[in-house]
Amino acid sequence: MSETLAPSQELLLEWLQPVQDPEMLTSLVDLGLIYNIFLDGDAATVKMTLTTPACPSAGYLMQQVKNRLLEHPAVNKADVQLVFEPKWDPATMASDEVKDKLGIW
Repeated sequence: MSETLAPSQELLLEWLQPVQDPEMLTSLVDLGLIYNIFLDGDAATVKMTLTTPACPSAGYLMQQVKNRLLEHPAVNKADVQLVFEPKWDPATMASDEVKDKLGIW
């Protein structure tokens, strides 16, 4: 009998890599907008933020994250929570590639 290992946090983030901010055309993962992601059994929980609290794409982005996770057989339920603490700071949270794109250095 073989035991299936749960996907790692790194793999879960990799699954979310294609989800992009529609205005910046950049991955939410690379922007540093995914604060926490974990799997408990087959239920994924994501804590994410937005580039601005008034982001008009909030609902769309949250649904894209949920849909992306539910495409994978290891995930049968996905809870996407929007948080604003800590405040998003691209200088400390975004990837080097995004910082370069935004002119942050």
